[in-house]
Amino acid sequence: MLARLSIRDIVLIDRLDLDFAGGLAVLTGETGAGKSILLDAFALALGARGDAALVRSGAEQGQVTAVFEPAASHPVHALLRDNDIAAEDQLLLRRVQLADGRTRAFVNDQPVSVQVLKSLGEMLVEIHGQHDARALVDPASHRSLLDAYGGLEREAEAVGRLWTARRDALAAVASHRAAVERAQREADWLRHAVAELSELAPEPGEETALADRRTGMMQAEKVADDLRDALAAIAGNQSPAPALAAVVRRLERRQGNAGYVAPAITAIDAALNALDEARGHLEAALTASAHDPLMLERIEERLFALRAAARKYNVAVDSLAALAERYAADVARMDAGAEKLAALEKEAAALVARFDEAAAVLSAKRRRAAEALDKAVNGELKPLKLDRARFTAVVASEPERAGPHGIDRVEFHVQTNPGTAPGPLMKVASGGELSRFLLALKVVIADRGSAPTLVFDEIDTAVGGAVADAIGVRLARLGGKVQVIAVTHAPQVAARADKHLLITKGALDRGKRVATRVAVLDEATRREEIARMLAGAEITAEARAAADRLIRAAGG
Repeated sequence: MLARLSIRDIVLIDRLDLDFAGGLAVLTGETGAGKSILLDAFALALGARGDAALVRSGAEQGQVTAVFEPAASHPVHALLRDNDIAAEDQLLLRRVQLADGRTRAFVNDQPVSVQVLKSLGEMLVEIHGQHDARALVDPASHRSLLDAYGGLEREAEAVGRLWTARRDALAAVASHRAAVERAQREADWLRHAVAELSELAPEPGEETALADRRTGMMQAEKVADDLRDALAAIAGNQSPAPALAAVVRRLERRQGNAGYVAPAITAIDAALNALDEARGHLEAALTASAHDPLMLERIEERLFALRAAARKYNVAVDSLAALAERYAADVARMDAGAEKLAALEKEAAALVARFDEAAAVLSAKRRRAAEALDKAVNGELKPLKLDRARFTAVVASEPERAGPHGIDRVEFHVQTNPGTAPGPLMKVASGGELSRFLLALKVVIADRGSAPTLVFDEIDTAVGGAVADAIGVRLARLGGKVQVIAVTHAPQVAARADKHLLITKGALDRGKRVATRVAVLDEATRREEIARMLAGAEITAEARAAADRLIRAAGG
C-alpha cells in the first residue's frame, strides 16, 4: 500500500507531501490544475522513463519519493533479497530527475538500476487509464491473471517445474545420442588411438622426468672420462707409486746408519698413503657414475615415442595421459551407449508423459476458471452500460507450443455488440469501453491477481451519471480489497471516496510563477468541491443540495 508521496521541483509542483491510507482516494480539480503532473511524478518514482522537461523551471533537479508498506507475504520482498537490498518496515522508492536528462534511482536509499526500480514498481502499483496499454490489456499477463483467479498458481508452478525437468531430460538424451553417433562415426580411428595410447601408457610429467634423467646420464658420462684419466695418472703405468715405494725401501735400509733419513721416509709414506686413498675415491666415483648405455638409449627412444605421439594427436606430451582417458571414455560410451541411451530415453519419456498429464489437468481447470471469470465479469457489465457486450477468457490449447506455462494460450476477448466479431480487448474496445471493461475485470480479480495499489486515471471520462455512479460503486468495492487512487471528473465517483484530494493551481511570488497545490478536503470543503463538479463555475444552492444527496447516497 502507498503510504506517502513526496514531490520536489517537478513541473509546477515545488514541494508536496501527501499521506495515503487504504480504501478509495479520489483526486479532483479543474482541467489543467496538475492532476496529470501528479501522476507523471508518481510514475517516475515507479520506474517510468525520465524526461528533463519534468524538472521545474529554474531548478537543477526534481525528486519524487514513494513510501510503501507492503505486506510481509508480498513477493516484492523476494525481489529485494534477489537484489541485495536491505528490507525495512517501509519500502522507499526514490527517483531523482536531473535537468540535463539523467536520472538516478534509489530503493531504501540504496542506488539501484532503473530496471530494478521499474520491476518493484510494477509489483506494487497498477496504473489504468483509457489509453493504458500495459496492465490488463497485455495478453502476456492474461494467463497468470486467470491462474490467480482460479487459484491455480501452485499447479502452474508444478507444471513449470515438470517442464524444466522434461527439457533437461530431453537435452540429456540429445547430448548423449550425439556423443554416441560421433563416437560411432569415428569408431575405427578411435579404437586404434586407444590401443596405441594404451600401449604407450603415457604418464603426466613423464617427459620432464625422462629429459632430466637423460641430461644427468650424459653429464655423468663426461665426468667418467675425467675420472678414468685421473685414476690412470695415480694407479696406471705412469703412476709414481712404484718408484716411490722402491725409494722408501732403499732409504729404510740406510736409515740405521743415518738417522736424519727418517723424516723423508715418513713423508714419502704419507704420499703413498694419499695416492692410495685418492685411488679408492676415484674408483668409487667411477662406480657411482657408471650407467648402462642401453638405458640411455631406451630413455631416448621413450622420449622420441612420446613426442611423436604428441605431434600425431596435436597435444602436449603431458596431455597424452588425459587424452588417452578421454578416448577410452569415448570408446566405453560407444560400447555402452545404446544401453545408457535407452535408459535416458525411458526417463525422458516418463517426464514427457508426466508433463503432458499435468498440463492437460491444468488446462481443464483453466477452462473451468475461464467460465467462472466470464460469468463474474459479464455480471459487472450491465450497470456499466455494457449490457450488450460480452467478455470471454479464451483458453486455446496448443500442445505443439508447450512451455513452462503448460499448453495454453490465454487471451481476454470482448464483443462490444451482438453480431460483431469478438476480438482482443485492446483492439476491439474503444477508449471509454476499454476503461469500463478493465474496471469490471479488476473488480472481479482484485483480491486474487492484483497489485496492492491501483490507480485509475479518468476512466469515467465521457460517461453519463448512471454509469459514473456504477463506476463509483465498483471503485469503492475495489477499495475494500486493495488501495485505490482515482483521478476523476465525476461527482458520483468523488462522493464515494474515503479520502478526497483537491488539486489546484495558483500564482506565487506576486504572480511571477504558478504552482500546483493539493489539499485534503474535510466534510464541508468536500461538499463544496462536489457541488462545483456538478454545477461548474457558479456553485448554486441546488448544486450543494445535490452534492449532499450524493454523499448521503454513497454512505458518506
